[in-house]
Amino acid sequence: MTTVAFIGLGAMGAPMVGHLIAAGHTVRAFVRRAEAADAARKLGAEPFFTPAEAARGAAVVFTNVTSSDDVREVLLGKDGVAEGAAPGTICVDHSTISPIVTREIATALAARGIEALDCPVSGGTMGAQAGTLTIMVGGKAENLETVRPLLEVLGKTITHIGDHGAGQVAKLCNQIAQVVNIEGIAEAMRFAGAQGVDTAKVFQAMSTGLAASRMLDMMGPKMVARDFAAGIESRLHAKDFGLAQDIADEIGLDLPATRATSAQLGQLMDNGWGKDDTSSLLRVLEQQKP
Repeated sequence: MTTVAFIGLGAMGAPMVGHLIAAGHTVRAFVRRAEAADAARKLGAEPFFTPAEAARGAAVVFTNVTSSDDVREVLLGKDGVAEGAAPGTICVDHSTISPIVTREIATALAARGIEALDCPVSGGTMGAQAGTLTIMVGGKAENLETVRPLLEVLGKTITHIGDHGAGQVAKLCNQIAQVVNIEGIAEAMRFAGAQGVDTAKVFQAMSTGLAASRMLDMMGPKMVARDFAAGIESRLHAKDFGLAQDIADEIGLDLPATRATSAQLGQLMDNGWGKDDTSSLLRVLEQQKP
């Protein structure tokens, strides 16, 4: 059994910690507040109030936080993981962040003798709770094999994509295809509704045709029922799309559907719907004049 540190006990991180503990591993959890420490103890983890303390004595350090800056801070900042982790420790980042920043962090950690894997995930909170996440990995193959038994507790599909940053590239590709699909579903529902056609029956027909997809199965019923309660909060998709668009701009790559969908997500954020489901893209379309 392995002693691990875990940073980021949110909606995704908490069930992941639960799976690691259930598998017999010891988890040292970074927390910021006393109530978070109590929550960590209820999961079976030992709480610590700095990333450095959590990392001390851990063979593997997991991070699952929001932004590139967050990952940089908890790993390399004051009282960060790099100040407590021993050489040879492997840092596994499940966050979705910039592949460029990921490579910079991996280089900085390597200078201290610490290994890094970028391991963003797909599957949302349901996948985290079920232990069925899809995990996309960038970094050294031998480090992946070292931590594979831990990752197999968290996910059912683990794919080594390539060197540092490649996992993050794969995750952003996943997000581009996923959210452009959601925008397409929203436009289809808007197109049907604007002509007075029963959207439930349109969805039923689409779901057995070539338009069928996982996203249609998830988002179609929500749009038909106008159930915009978050499965995945749209602000997270907006964050990921911002990353993808920024990188595309930086390398001079024109992605028209990504650009258009990013603008729709921006409008969704402006409307204050960031904590609602991404199916709210339908509401954005409904606001726009014909």
